[in-house]
Amino acid sequence: MKKNLFYVLAALALMGCGSKESTATQEEERVEQVRTTVLQPREIEREIIVSTNLQGYLTQNVAPSLTGKIEHIYREVGDRVSKGTDLVRMDQTQYKTTKISMANLEIEKNRVTQLLRSGSATQQQYDQVNTQYNSTKEQLEFLEQNTYVKAPFAGVISAKNYEDGELYSGQPILILTQIDKLKALVAIPETYFPKFKEGMKLSLTSEIYPGQTFPATVEIVYPTIDPSTHTFQCKIVIPNGKNLLRPGMYVTTTIGLGKANALVIPYQAVEKLVGANDRYVFIVEDGRAKRVAVTLGQRFDQDIEIIADEIKEGVEVVTTGQHKLVDGVKVNVVK
Repeated sequence: MKKNLFYVLAALALMGCGSKESTATQEEERVEQVRTTVLQPREIEREIIVSTNLQGYLTQNVAPSLTGKIEHIYREVGDRVSKGTDLVRMDQTQYKTTKISMANLEIEKNRVTQLLRSGSATQQQYDQVNTQYNSTKEQLEFLEQNTYVKAPFAGVISAKNYEDGELYSGQPILILTQIDKLKALVAIPETYFPKFKEGMKLSLTSEIYPGQTFPATVEIVYPTIDPSTHTFQCKIVIPNGKNLLRPGMYVTTTIGLGKANALVIPYQAVEKLVGANDRYVFIVEDGRAKRVAVTLGQRFDQDIEIIADEIKEGVEVVTTGQHKLVDGVKVNVVK
């Protein structure tokens, strides 16, 4: 009996020692070694770089409102045309028939007008003829515009989808593109919305023409922000009298927005959330790491501007050792 009691007491003593060791282990808190920088405002030349594709300032699908046979296409792809140039002639049968009817109605209208003056026709008879005359005149004008199709502006033929004699079925016969003036739409981060005004002067560059710049002007600042991308669009206009630039070309513009104060840290201090494009940094608060989501601003060689409500002057940002951190872990700042 005494032997059994001895074993029980020994077991309890061992359990007590194990419990103390486990408690001690739990009390040992993880501490990460990091280096930090204290944020101070830095004066920068505020600018953003955006890229886009050029478009013809005006593009017209040459697509008559009449179906039927295409009698003749006057122009080929690449042809330059001036405003009012003949582009397409559709089947003329309906136009010619309506033109004959119009001539007959004009004679009838003149006859009834004379009879009305002499009292041999009533006002009702005149009104009927006049209404028919006006309706046919409108129809003839419509048929003339859609039978003999002319260029609405000067440009170049950029596509041709039919040949003479084919049946027109709705797809544009030709596409006319203005190239002596181009346009482009650029997406600008919402942060810069107050700084963009219509009439701002810009310059474009293209890899096709190294060392050359092309002037451009902001024509329209779109009034709404895209909630999914947090950007707004600007329409810019580019004079192209020498025709060096063409629709579809890829261009870049650097937009200067004046001097500003920014909070800048080394680019490698910024972390990226796995599987997303969200960026964040770690700051030190009360000896612990705190993860803060940030928006990236302008880049300066190895440094990057960061923007967030919690990112202010005097905040201590982790610049080395941040890859090992999790939110709330204790840190030791190494000087």
